[in-house]
Amino acid sequence: MHHPQLPLTARATRMAVLGAVVALSMTACSPAVDVTAAKDAANPACAPMMVALPDAIGDSRLRKTNSQATAAWGDPSLVILRCGVNVPGPTTDRCVTVNGVDWVIKEGDPVWTLTTYGREPATEILMDPDKISSATVLADLAGAAAKVPSVRNCVGQEDLQNLPQSK
Repeated sequence: MHHPQLPLTARATRMAVLGAVVALSMTACSPAVDVTAAKDAANPACAPMMVALPDAIGDSRLRKTNSQATAAWGDPSLVILRCGVNVPGPTTDRCVTVNGVDWVIKEGDPVWTLTTYGREPATEILMDPDKISSATVLADLAGAAAKVPSVRNCVGQEDLQNLPQSK
């Protein structure tokens, strides 16, 4: 009696075992990055941005993280992203616009914190400008960050001078 299913089953079993070994070896090399989720990480407005994140920023590849609405690029991590952080209020900190997205920049030593301005929930990026260019980071993340709708914009000194004066 001929059993045509037998070779197919054996091959399927081999493929499943091989798939499991490959998956195991891949996870063994690069464990998930430990990133603390932001307070409002469960906000549904984070989801469209998270699915639009780039696979790489510069030469740094996207890695898995262990918490909701977070991302990391590079090994070791050069860029960490968290959606759902506190929305920044009016500030005198430097605010830049890159590809239509406003960011408040707090220069630390060595880590800079870049937070979207005028978008709720806000997104925070932690990065070291000595290891990766802030211009590259902001340009590569602008498309994804723009998925969270803008409700306000940065106002610069030149904008303040153009406001109507009260008499």
